[in-house]
Amino acid sequence: MMNRNTTAPSARRVARYAAYCGLGAGLASQAMLIAAALAEGQPIARPINATSHWLWGPSAGRERGVDLRHTGVGALTNQSAALFWGTIFGLHLSRHPEHDTADIWREAAIMGVIASVVDYGLISKRLTPGWELALSRKSVGLGMAATAVGLALGGIAARAREK
Repeated sequence: MMNRNTTAPSARRVARYAAYCGLGAGLASQAMLIAAALAEGQPIARPINATSHWLWGPSAGRERGVDLRHTGVGALTNQSAALFWGTIFGLHLSRHPEHDTADIWREAAIMGVIASVVDYGLISKRLTPGWELALSRKSVGLGMAATAVGLALGGIAARAREK
């Protein structure tokens, strides 16, 4: 993942990569959560609501309806976390303009694993994405994989803007 041939990116390039990668990760993960909820026979808001558990506690994962308190906070929290990971990944990509599409996909997969380990293995349970409160383990894994897909697609789109 690390290459010694780095160039100092402009602030504009870093911001573009961070925004594209973060927005891609957030949108992809939200879409996968909705698809997973539908596949499991759950209301589509439930896994998004579960992400608000950092504020409202584990009962947020049982909330079925759409409301600002749970769904709004959950969606904003998920997108903020995606922007965090997108910023880290975008900073890396912006420093390595020689990456081709295969490199971006590979490194997004690595970043997805890192995000999964941090989000579900290293931080306090109260600060996890909370998807496990509403979805199966398989669906949680798909949500994290979708985050990596969104990072890659965002990186590819940001790179395309340079051409």
